[in-house]
Amino acid sequence: MSSRTRTRAAGVHTVRIPHQRGRRSQPFLIVVPDQPSLTQEAFGFLGRVLWRFRAALAPTGLALLALVVTALLHVLGWWTGLVLAPLAVAPLVWLAVMQQRRPGRGSTLAWRIALALLATVTSTWAALAAGFGPLAGPLGLIWLIALIVAQSAWLIVRRTH
Repeated sequence: MSSRTRTRAAGVHTVRIPHQRGRRSQPFLIVVPDQPSLTQEAFGFLGRVLWRFRAALAPTGLALLALVVTALLHVLGWWTGLVLAPLAVAPLVWLAVMQQRRPGRGSTLAWRIALALLATVTSTWAALAAGFGPLAGPLGLIWLIALIVAQSAWLIVRRTH
């Protein structure tokens, strides 16, 4: 069958590469993909942007991970919230221990308090979200506010150091 009558798949071209020696003078098939769709282009652009700024978006990734994990824990059982509840006190214990061992003043104390407060809100949210569902009542809004605060603090700290 000649190449004129043979049907080919879209985007497949037969190319004869010159200067072949020996018996390997068979034609090569080069598959040239069709033009990507607008959706593929958009997702490719979005993926490249997210990959480029992956370090700056670390709190967003962790917040999304926390949302998914607490949803899975909620599906597993409401009692998982009771297991996570003691973790809400851990940041306050950390703040007290740090102030005992290495007392901080001024901006150091302010950053420690802010970090302990954010970690307390986050761990309390995780316990409540595992017990009642991550988007039940005001928990979705609390998640969003904590995400915005953590992302803003992350960007400020990364720029100043």
